[in-house]
Amino acid sequence: MANKKGTGLLMVWCEVPANIEDEFNRWYNEEHIEERLSIPGILSAARYEAVVSGPKHLAVYELASSAVMESDEYLKVRSNPTEWSKRMSPEYTATTYIRNVYEMIHPTGLTDEIASSPMAPALQIGRMGIPAEVEDDWNHWYDTVYVPNYETVEGVRRGRRYTAVAGEPKYLTMYEFDHTEVSKGDEWLRQQTAHPDNARMREAMIHLPESPGVWRKTFELT
Repeated sequence: MANKKGTGLLMVWCEVPANIEDEFNRWYNEEHIEERLSIPGILSAARYEAVVSGPKHLAVYELASSAVMESDEYLKVRSNPTEWSKRMSPEYTATTYIRNVYEMIHPTGLTDEIASSPMAPALQIGRMGIPAEVEDDWNHWYDTVYVPNYETVEGVRRGRRYTAVAGEPKYLTMYEFDHTEVSKGDEWLRQQTAHPDNARMREAMIHLPESPGVWRKTFELT
């Protein structure tokens, strides 16, 4: 069975004017996702809408690795947009447009479980930086304490961490949820103070203003 996930991510967040949103959604769902999935190394894709924070629209592309974004096949398609893409692509239409490419740092290798897993119904995503003087300790804590503890919460499928290859800030954490209410529950909230290092390390993080956010899946090509 072909892998559904790899070690890379392409994440596209955007807001578009209300008067084009219906056509924007049709373009994404009827043309763009299928076009991107035809490119070798783009393994899965789904669209999400914000439930907590934003931007409203999020497209998630699971990549064999971040190097897919530099492949001849991808660059050929990207440099030859369709007429519909020229009208609707968020590059040209969005009032907010963020396009980041990432490579996975946690776990340190692609497991069979991750590689075979489908796109989650909901995501919680944090985008943050960290001061250099605590970065090593912070990464160790995040990988060995923070993510593993949250993964014990009912409704959490897994947590993965990434560094940005293109875009900012440097770090992204993505939790895959069964539903959008997981991080509102008592069990999730207890994990925020479950370890003595949590307060210090959480305080050191420099989150973007809309981070973390929660998104629900709205479209996946099947």
